[in-house]
Amino acid sequence: MKKFLISLFILSLLSPCSWAKVGDVLKVIKSPGPCPTGLAFDGQNLWLADIYTDKIYKINPETGKVLSSFDSPGHHPEGLAWDGQYLWHIDSGEKALYRIDTETGRALTILESNSSHPRDLAWDGEYIWVIDHRQDLLLKVSPEDGMMVQYFPSPAREPAGLTFDGKYLWVTDRSEDRIYLVNPSDGLCLSSLRSYGPFAYGLAWGKDTLWNVDYENDEIYQIKVFCEDILTRWDERQMSLHFIKEFRNYGPGTVRTLDIYLPMPVSRDNQTLLGPVQFDPEPDEVILDKWGQKIAHFHFEDLKNYSVVKPGWKVNAKIYAVEYFIYPDKVGSLEDIPEDIKRMYTQDGDKYRINDPVIQNLSRKIAGNEKNPYWIARRIYDYLGKSLSYNLKPLGGWNPAPTVLKRGTASCSEYSYSMIALCRALGVPMRYVGAVSRRGDDASFDDVFHRWTEVYLPPYGWIPFDANKGDTNLPGGKVLGIGNVAARYIITTENGGGDKYLWFGYNYGFHWTSLGKCRIHEESYGMWSPTGEKKYNKPFKDK
Repeated sequence: MKKFLISLFILSLLSPCSWAKVGDVLKVIKSPGPCPTGLAFDGQNLWLADIYTDKIYKINPETGKVLSSFDSPGHHPEGLAWDGQYLWHIDSGEKALYRIDTETGRALTILESNSSHPRDLAWDGEYIWVIDHRQDLLLKVSPEDGMMVQYFPSPAREPAGLTFDGKYLWVTDRSEDRIYLVNPSDGLCLSSLRSYGPFAYGLAWGKDTLWNVDYENDEIYQIKVFCEDILTRWDERQMSLHFIKEFRNYGPGTVRTLDIYLPMPVSRDNQTLLGPVQFDPEPDEVILDKWGQKIAHFHFEDLKNYSVVKPGWKVNAKIYAVEYFIYPDKVGSLEDIPEDIKRMYTQDGDKYRINDPVIQNLSRKIAGNEKNPYWIARRIYDYLGKSLSYNLKPLGGWNPAPTVLKRGTASCSEYSYSMIALCRALGVPMRYVGAVSRRGDDASFDDVFHRWTEVYLPPYGWIPFDANKGDTNLPGGKVLGIGNVAARYIITTENGGGDKYLWFGYNYGFHWTSLGKCRIHEESYGMWSPTGEKKYNKPFKDK
């Protein structure tokens, strides 16, 4: 038994996912120059350009040792790319593109860069890709004459690094401190990682990992890309949230019965509860609904005129920004989804109406013959981002999906209903989550709330898809609604819709009956406050 346990321990150490997950840095190499820019990998060694030394270095990726170097052909060396035989290099001062023999350092071909402000390069097996960091473009150019063949907008406003992994492009952006995954066929931004350093520059791809050089830290990072553990957490905050459902009867009649249902938050990837949920008053019972949601039930009787009740809960929690990195080709098929998940989360509902001709025809038109659940959900997400705009007028709020899609405006709830209806019509499981939102400052008040959807992607599970965030111009901004949740929320509700307690709502539900005429006022709100030491803006005092 002892030998067996030792063997298991050794296997866990050797497992690539046992000690590192997607986005983790596997290795750090010190840059040989103080101003590193372009980066390339030739299958064995790294190549690095530096604009201070005006040199191109050959580096052993295992030891970080500089094996050789040569002078760059221009005076402002930038991007590097390896084509399998030669090193391609671009110089932003000379505005020239070079094909270099690395044995001699001699430029065999010199072409016009076709970009006024070039930075990095990538080789896709046939064409060269160039970043223009002033025009924020990705340019596909011919290696024969350097002329542009195709172009797309870059994911964000200051692209700096570029590489190709055999299927997709990767792009760094220093303004957002992110590394984006981009489809070279149409420029669609697929997913993103936060950069490790503060000024992500050149990129290279090698041995199923990403290499990134940071201009500020003067370091090269090897970054893990493929693993089943795709979650990272950032921006931890320790917060207290008090949620209240207030109900007033101004009479003159009596509210005969009042039932209030408050879903209870639990620990999940974006939040860790630091203790049990505290109630005031204590609920009459805790119900488990058909979706597995715990709900506190408060029952009141005979509320005379001018009566007020304020049932609620309070919880202390750590909240995080969470990110799930999705590489589309690693997502399983519809057949890989567990049958119980598929059965529960492809059901119809009053707000979905998936058998309506609008939903049936539109879903098939959007998805075509696509069978990958990521691509089905992504195409629907992009369609909603283009076709809907956030607006509650004239009659918006909680209208069913067919009405919303014909109208063209939506609330966050209506984005969610539409996303769920179109995905479920194609057999893709989807649910919604509802949350109380921190509005700006840590000490804040929320009576608006937010809802978004989660899609089930095998083998990873439930992944956020907030179609409300797809309505933006920057490609990189659109993708932040996929797999990302900011450190602003405590999620209270995980639901498929049609629950008899919450109906298609979230955060709360209520029902009442009356004896005589009653004028009712009801409101719901969450009050946030930070926990821990108080914060002060104190000037620095010289000694």
